[in-house]
Amino acid sequence: MFNRDLWKEIFDTILKNKLRTFLSGFTVALGILIFVVLFGFGNGLKNTFNEFFNDDATNTFFLFPGRTSKPYKGYKSERRIEFDNSDLADIEKNFDPFLLYVTPRISRGAVVKYNNESNNYSIRGVAPAHQFAEQTIIMFGRYINQEDIRSRAKHAVIGRMVEKDLFKGASALGAYIDVGGLAYKVVGVFQDEGGDNEERLIYTPYTTTQLIEKNTDKVDQIIVGFKPEIGYAGAMAFEKSLGTFIREKKYISPSDPNGIFIRNVADQLKQNQQFATVLQIIVSFFSIGTLIAGIIGISNIMVFVVKERTKELGIRKALGATPRQVINTILFESIFITTLSGFIGMVVGISILTALGETLEDYFIKNPYVDTGVAIGATIVLIIFGGIAGYIPAKKAADIKPIIALRDE
Repeated sequence: MFNRDLWKEIFDTILKNKLRTFLSGFTVALGILIFVVLFGFGNGLKNTFNEFFNDDATNTFFLFPGRTSKPYKGYKSERRIEFDNSDLADIEKNFDPFLLYVTPRISRGAVVKYNNESNNYSIRGVAPAHQFAEQTIIMFGRYINQEDIRSRAKHAVIGRMVEKDLFKGASALGAYIDVGGLAYKVVGVFQDEGGDNEERLIYTPYTTTQLIEKNTDKVDQIIVGFKPEIGYAGAMAFEKSLGTFIREKKYISPSDPNGIFIRNVADQLKQNQQFATVLQIIVSFFSIGTLIAGIIGISNIMVFVVKERTKELGIRKALGATPRQVINTILFESIFITTLSGFIGMVVGISILTALGETLEDYFIKNPYVDTGVAIGATIVLIIFGGIAGYIPAKKAADIKPIIALRDE
């Protein structure tokens, strides 16, 4: 039941002891504020790692040819390894149960012109499945298709920034651009969550690139997409089997680390997520430490408050106040200050994270945030301990006989 006299007494006490009340509240608010901000920074670090590695598909291997460092089966060291179209077919044939797709990538640079506009861009010769590897989003038109590959068509899919640079707001679909002296028809415009650099790429059929380069069948690298259902352990086993297969086909020593390189995006993603989680745990550790410091601070202040009011409490008991009434007076005051200050600290902390937004990206903290449930939970914890901090010394004071309390100096 609401006790008007009790709350009037609490507010009177607060108003008469403004500095003490401010210091109590400031300790609580600062503890919650720092906890929310630090915890939010930890989430921001995790966001950065997730965004960096989720720009492309994570169920992929990237195979790069290297140069051998050891002789093997009659072949000398320092031999340059090359991938070709037969490697694509052999991977599809031998690993079909695990595969979603296989796509080559041939990377070149060229001056690209349209009317009076020109710029240097990276040109990638790819297969249709490359769209899944890069998670390319088609804005207008279409991506490279199988007919383009078969007919070796001079078709191009350009990035959003390429269209912006060369076409100055006009539509690029159906237009012809000059790519290194050859005319290519724009059949699609794409965007990529990787940002402007990714959107300054141009995709063409890899067979067209091979035809232009003296009808070669060489490819720079191979991208292999595996079925997600094989899991992390299956992906690691697949990577090992694929590496062994390529080494045997290209006559590379099993112990040669330089013949080929395989980048397992799934493995890198897991390692970096683990690293991000460790960072968040460290940040959370300091956040909880700050929260504990706030609990200790409010506890010390409440002990001092009760000690300071010992004589006052003795007079109350002498005038007929029960121990419960004495405890409630101090306990409710403690809970009120802690609750009000805690929620002020929480709101200010969340407001700081919201205001910072994307301004901390240079420090690898993107969109820092804290779950409302976590912030409220931390505040409730501090309120509970604030109540305990007020109850324990109040209980001791309530048990003191009035005559002893009145003698307290």
